[in-house]
Amino acid sequence: QVQLVESGGGLVQPGGSLRLSCAASGSIFRAYVMGWHRQAPGKQRELVATITSGGSTNYADSVKGRFTISRDDAKNTVYLQMNSLKPEDTAVYYCLLLQRGNNYWGQGTQVTVSS
Repeated sequence: QVQLVESGGGLVQPGGSLRLSCAASGSIFRAYVMGWHRQAPGKQRELVATITSGGSTNYADSVKGRFTISRDDAKNTVYLQMNSLKPEDTAVYYCLLLQRGNNYWGQGTQVTVSS
């Protein structure tokens, strides 16, 4: 079994920055993909960014150039650095780990961008 614990969400003004973290524990194997999704009120959950075990990254068009995903395999942790935040970035952000055909989700962390 795999457990994911997110942290780093909060309230920030437009143009500000936040850094999300997601620590994985349990039966973690080397070849896995980690990433972030988000869900705004009344909307479907959407992909934000992913990173493979080889370091390849993928971003939603809406966050390209503003968000950066990274990982520390020694700590089984993935990060999402979010800069130039906009009100439309407001959502619950969920960490995702994919390995051996299984998807594991964190409990979510709220990010609110408002003045």
